[in-house]
Amino acid sequence: MRSLDRYILKEVAASWLVVTGVLLVILLTNQVAKVLERAAESQYPQSVVLQLIGLGALQNISVLMPIGLLLGVVLAFGRLYHDSEMAAATACGVGPSRIFLPVTLFAVVITVLLAWITLSVAPAAIAKTLSVRSAALQAGQFAPVLPGRFRTFGGGDAVVYAEGAEDDGTLSNVFVERNEKGRVEVALAARAKHEVTPDGMTHTITLYDGERFEGTPGSTQFRIVRFQEHVVPVQVPELSDAMTKVEGAPTRELLGAEDLERRAELHWRLALPVQAVVLTLLAVPLSKLRPRQGRFARVWIAVLIYFLYANLVFAGKTWIERGRTPEQLGLWWVHLAVAGFALLVILAPAWIARVRHRG
Repeated sequence: MRSLDRYILKEVAASWLVVTGVLLVILLTNQVAKVLERAAESQYPQSVVLQLIGLGALQNISVLMPIGLLLGVVLAFGRLYHDSEMAAATACGVGPSRIFLPVTLFAVVITVLLAWITLSVAPAAIAKTLSVRSAALQAGQFAPVLPGRFRTFGGGDAVVYAEGAEDDGTLSNVFVERNEKGRVEVALAARAKHEVTPDGMTHTITLYDGERFEGTPGSTQFRIVRFQEHVVPVQVPELSDAMTKVEGAPTRELLGAEDLERRAELHWRLALPVQAVVLTLLAVPLSKLRPRQGRFARVWIAVLIYFLYANLVFAGKTWIERGRTPEQLGLWWVHLAVAGFALLVILAPAWIARVRHRG
């Protein structure tokens, strides 16, 4: 590679690393908030929280790499055009093919890495996440009420606190609060027992020798009941999860699948590496700036194109799952449409120049 090729490659690689790193930090911040919220609701053990955060990053890094590549190329060439370095290179006889060469080499490396992550690493991370989350949920549901700690059940609808615990599991000085349709129920008992059904979905707290206060917050009408034995059943809601077992299935299992959901997942995995190639093809001519134009002038256009592209890919996947588009067509029509737009962007300036010259 010549000096100019190495220089362009260095600029593009540095911009890609910075953009991808910033996007990854933003994603991890959001991921940490979601994992902590889920861990608090489902009483996950502390040992699995960091593991879930790391697995979430592996799942989503494949989505960040194409937009990181697009913005990296646009920002790198935006600086080169803004500082008149590209004008100097063009004056020295550097043509478009020389400009595309280092970018293409870098895009090939990123595409190979992205294909490995999308087809192998990300599905394995999703499968591991589902396994860890299921084990953590089961451990949290069957965990006993520990003395001196607040324990939530039913997605936060019930809170239990015990001051002490005996060797046989009997709790002492117990506090229980439940919220049902805006009505608050608070119970205080000297003793209690905590039992869990075999499936872990129903917790039963039996209170002995206590009082129960019932009422609506903001109202002065409360009912006080003294009891010798009071049973408080708490139903644990089933947690909905955006991830499915299909997303965690190995790619080799999807190749011979016949149902539309698995075929759509296969096309989705193949779409991300192709998306990186198409965006790179579009990024170089898109980053060309006019004289006295700011170096970030084309960033918003690149972001808009990426979101349109990504939404079309997602919509195409949904249409395949529902049978609205032929499965054989896959998502290639999206790539061809965006690639055609990229070629139009590349060839349009030359066509316009020829028309003006003939005129």
